[in-house]
Amino acid sequence: MTAAAPADYRPVLREGVLLSEPLLHGPRTVHLVRHPGSGQSFEIGVREHFLLARMDGRRTLGDLGAAYAEAYGRRLGDANWRQLLALLGTKGLLADAPEPAGEAAPPPDAARPANRLLRGSLPLVADAAATAARLHRAVRPLLTARCVLPLLGLIAAMELTLALHLGALLDGAATVLGHPVLLAAVFALLWLSTALHELAHGVVAHHHGGTVSAIGLRWRLPMVIMYCTVDNYRYLATRWRRIQIAAAGAVMNALVLLPFFLWWLLAPAGGTSNALAGLLFLGSLHAFTMLIPLPPLDGYTIVSQAAGAAALATSSRTHLAATLRRDRTALAGYPRRARRVYAAYTALAATTVAALLATLAALVHTLLTR
Repeated sequence: MTAAAPADYRPVLREGVLLSEPLLHGPRTVHLVRHPGSGQSFEIGVREHFLLARMDGRRTLGDLGAAYAEAYGRRLGDANWRQLLALLGTKGLLADAPEPAGEAAPPPDAARPANRLLRGSLPLVADAAATAARLHRAVRPLLTARCVLPLLGLIAAMELTLALHLGALLDGAATVLGHPVLLAAVFALLWLSTALHELAHGVVAHHHGGTVSAIGLRWRLPMVIMYCTVDNYRYLATRWRRIQIAAAGAVMNALVLLPFFLWWLLAPAGGTSNALAGLLFLGSLHAFTMLIPLPPLDGYTIVSQAAGAAALATSSRTHLAATLRRDRTALAGYPRRARRVYAAYTALAATTVAALLATLAALVHTLLTR
């Protein structure tokens, strides 16, 4: 870009640059921009996004300036253009800009910190994207609405039936927790459910155009869990698709229980029925735990996507602190939508924590006294 900022210059973003939908972040509305090579992302404002979204190589700076003036009531001067294009060039986001030094994506082994005895990670597949694609081909017919909706209906019927037999389930849970062999078997099944939970995130992400970059094991001893990383999750086309991806894990946890639920319904009263009841209680508890709207659980991701907010918990805490201080200067910077979203999430989080504490106390009391 020259000092004269020629009006006939046609800027175009580098192929693969991703722009997110508008997101609330504190009092501001921002968009995320992701570099296709390094995977690094940063925030830009609404006005910068207005220009970047139109940098397709067909529009000149004059065209962009006219559209900007029509939308925001002011024209950008040469200094503004130089500053913006210099920033995009430095970040390597323009097609005719050199790749910034040090911005290239590191090799997978270099990107992963050194493993230690107590914590570390291990990739399980060399090509996670190809693995996700193969799994997707195998289950793609099940991802249509005519299959998903009946399965969700079965899950709802199962959980309603289990709720109506809560006493039997609590007896079963007490039995499982009191027998090490049963507990080990249930734990193994729940661990398998967790692994399928992660793969479900990856398969549904692939179904909606996401890119799965890693599938592996992560340990924080004594816990060893599976993980599945979706690189471009925050940039997928619609909010509803992102919500589906976030909810897929908990749905898979519940689907794993369906065969055991049928077995429990058909099993005569006795040791097997009691053990199955314990499994169904702990498995359902596990699935519902994933939907709790607190970070870092999937429920929090679902709520964040539904609200269209980044760092929802942090922003809500900041807004709450300003409200409690009655800091009118700080609160004046929040638009009405942001105030509603943060107040609603604060109320939801407080209600959730209170309900969890009450439920935990009731469960402990019931298990100790049955």
